[in-house]
Amino acid sequence: MERKKNHKFVQQTMLLWPAVLLMLIFFVFPIILTFVYSFTNLALTGSAAKNVKFIGASNYIKMFRNKDVWASIRATLIFLAGSVAGQQFMGFVIAYLMKGRKTWFRRIIGPCILAGWVIPELVAAMGMTVFFGYNGTLNKILGVLFSAARVEWLYRHAMLCVIVANIWHGTAFSMLMYQAALDSVPYDMEEAARIDGASLLQIIRYITVPYIKDTISTCLMLNTLSTLGVYTLIYTMTGGGPNMNTMTLPIYMYRQAFVGYQLGYGTALSLILLVIGIVFSVLYTRLCKDQIQ
Repeated sequence: MERKKNHKFVQQTMLLWPAVLLMLIFFVFPIILTFVYSFTNLALTGSAAKNVKFIGASNYIKMFRNKDVWASIRATLIFLAGSVAGQQFMGFVIAYLMKGRKTWFRRIIGPCILAGWVIPELVAAMGMTVFFGYNGTLNKILGVLFSAARVEWLYRHAMLCVIVANIWHGTAFSMLMYQAALDSVPYDMEEAARIDGASLLQIIRYITVPYIKDTISTCLMLNTLSTLGVYTLIYTMTGGGPNMNTMTLPIYMYRQAFVGYQLGYGTALSLILLVIGIVFSVLYTRLCKDQIQ
């Protein structure tokens, strides 16, 4: 009997083996290899490229003593907080406004918002660079409406510009997730709350949000992980400047690994992103489970 159960279990899991194998090869193994290389002097050129040596925790000691690393971590957290909060808020608001609307309305508004998400990140970055440029669209609009003087947005408010650009580029993903979740919220519960005199904010807080808490948690994690890896958008718009104001970890890691040719040091920096992603994912999950009841 026990043999039959084991044989049946093997048959049921057989189709999963290729997927597990691919995950081990393309996900688990690279992480392990990155961790190992972070303890070496691996480089792209020079003697270290041929003779890789184990140097212990030297890369990590160098990393945490470097003020530029802390500046890049700070920039990463600011960019992460602004982008994720903006994408979550805008995605939920747009999805809620589209809830219950007629089909033709959703067919018009939906594609307009999705257009910003489906275009390549490089194209979005170039478009937002033109928008925030000294002779760009934003300054012209402000000049016409308020006779305001032109502002060097990408120099004086670089972090704000890249955050707004990332929110515009990624809001559609949050909108799609919340739109699907909001469509599953029972209409009779909201209608009963309205009859009892509940305001719109009370309905959202006590009925809508608790009902879609799993979607909130998932969307937060996915937005966090995708935002941590944003490189092209920031590099195209500001290059990490001015004065390292937008030098997030992906850009700083790229410069150390592929411009400075220090691959070992670059892999050590990349593990910071992994740790930040894990910490925020666990934090979001626990907050959504403990506070949104």
